[in-house]
Amino acid sequence: MAEQNKNSTSTPPRPRGHGPMGRGMAEKPKNFKKSFGMLMHMLKPYRWLILIACLAAAIGTVLYILGPNVTKKMGEEILNHYVIIDGKQVGINYRHIAEIGIWLILLYAASSLLNLCQSYIMASITAKLTKNLRNKISEKINKMPLKYFDGTSTGDILSRVTNDLDTLANSLNESVSSIISSTGLIIGAIILMFVNSWQLALITLASTPVSLIFTVIVVKISQKYFIRQQKYLGEINGEIEEVYSAHNVVRVFNSENEHLKTFDIINNNLSTANFKANYLGGIMHPIMTVTSNIMYALICVIGGIMSINNPIFLATVVTFFTYSRYFNDNITQIASVSTTIQTTVAAAERIFEILDEKEESDESKKPYFDQVFKGDVNFENVKFGYVKDKEIIHNFNQHVLPGQKVAIVGPTGAGKTTLVNLLMRFYEVNSGSIKIDGINIKDMTRAQLRSLFGMVLQDTWLFEGTIKENLTFGNVGASDEQIERACIAANVDHIIKSMPGSYDFVIKDESFSAGEKQLLTIARAMIENAPMLILDEATSSVDTRTEELIQKAMDELTAGRTSFIIAHRLSTIRNADLILVMKDGDIIEQGTHTELMKMHGFYSELYNSQFSKNAPIEEGN
Repeated sequence: MAEQNKNSTSTPPRPRGHGPMGRGMAEKPKNFKKSFGMLMHMLKPYRWLILIACLAAAIGTVLYILGPNVTKKMGEEILNHYVIIDGKQVGINYRHIAEIGIWLILLYAASSLLNLCQSYIMASITAKLTKNLRNKISEKINKMPLKYFDGTSTGDILSRVTNDLDTLANSLNESVSSIISSTGLIIGAIILMFVNSWQLALITLASTPVSLIFTVIVVKISQKYFIRQQKYLGEINGEIEEVYSAHNVVRVFNSENEHLKTFDIINNNLSTANFKANYLGGIMHPIMTVTSNIMYALICVIGGIMSINNPIFLATVVTFFTYSRYFNDNITQIASVSTTIQTTVAAAERIFEILDEKEESDESKKPYFDQVFKGDVNFENVKFGYVKDKEIIHNFNQHVLPGQKVAIVGPTGAGKTTLVNLLMRFYEVNSGSIKIDGINIKDMTRAQLRSLFGMVLQDTWLFEGTIKENLTFGNVGASDEQIERACIAANVDHIIKSMPGSYDFVIKDESFSAGEKQLLTIARAMIENAPMLILDEATSSVDTRTEELIQKAMDELTAGRTSFIIAHRLSTIRNADLILVMKDGDIIEQGTHTELMKMHGFYSELYNSQFSKNAPIEEGN
């Protein structure tokens, strides 16, 4: 509603988002154990597929780790050519080498095939999982109370539904295969290194503590800069979003320089944090490379010495280079995966937070009232507050007769939009009741209740689709005749027919002016043909000429229907059957325009304040 965003006394505050996608994904989960457990429970339906994928990855890793050992056999066969036995040089058995080569190809082919199977299964699981989660989130959002959206930025919700869900899917797919293959390669490499040469194996393992200590130190120092990087990135996105979304306002008030200074400060902070984070993160690889190269040099020297008396041992040395590379690379990979798991669980946690939000009460057992509603609305002792112990509607009583046009006016924060929110059950009353044709709205389903109302709001909402699709949004089965009749009544038919394709014209962002959009929404409400109407500031953002057209359209729309009109332009509600003047959650005056002007009370002051000092003050016209 138009007033909600402005009205701090009648709606809960909305937190400021950061950037177009809100705060973005969390670095670490708040409760890793709980969130990880929920993630595992979520994967339970796929446990057998995951087990098959794990087995495929494990067997594929075993076959892959055996490859260098088979290659060693080939090397030994070649080196045998240089061995002298009984004064004769042994020849190369090319047939045996070819057989070993074929086995090697089959080994790697089988390993690749199993890894492809594992990748296919995990891709299938993540696709199904994300599809189900998107469906659950979509269903959940439709069941959540308006209070949640008042207290959560749209950017943050979008970030959870898009960024976090994609992160979960991608990270989950990569993590499972990486953990299995890296763990398998590390264990397999250690075993085969000791099988081949325990001396060289000890040299390889000796470098591990040095690498791990260095990694822990660098991660500890760089982590704070990565966190700052995310923080400043959020701030700069927020600054860009605010300035560019209100660029005209910034230029009108000549505050470009002020915003440039603010942007410059945040940009410098981001640049510094970005440099330190990337520099510290970047030095890890060169130093790890130096450590590995020293280790390779030691293997080469010691392995060479050991090969002096046994030339065939050179094949083992070459194999060791491969296994030591497997070992070191996958130690780093495991460290990387541990960070990925943190990210995965953090993304899952943010998704679970939405899924765990309190829903609107279940209404599946409520009856459907099969009757023709006339629009008799009765507010009885209604009390309400958005925040507990802070009541903003105090003992509200009012009986609205069928077909009456009721205008609700008052200063900002009076509770006008709040009253409509209660009528539509976007919020539930704290006490008292609201009845329509004698039926308490709490006894009706929200879907049936809201089907009784047509709405025209200040912020016009049209989606990208044809004009006809937009007009029939609330009544898909409307005939062409009904649509055209409503558009003629709303003074928008000639505008539609001037567009290419007429009613089949596809609406884009700039297809219509604000006033034309408003006329289309009025036509849509006419086509919906609900017995009651809510008009919230429907003419506040248009010029006087367009306001006259909209006013005529609204007169057509409200004829014979119970209507609730929220208006700041009091000139638009002079013909209302009843005007309720609200202040601080109470009705302080009520009557027709003429009656209220004769009272010389709050409404009279409000009305006359909207006209120039030179204009005649109305008494009872």
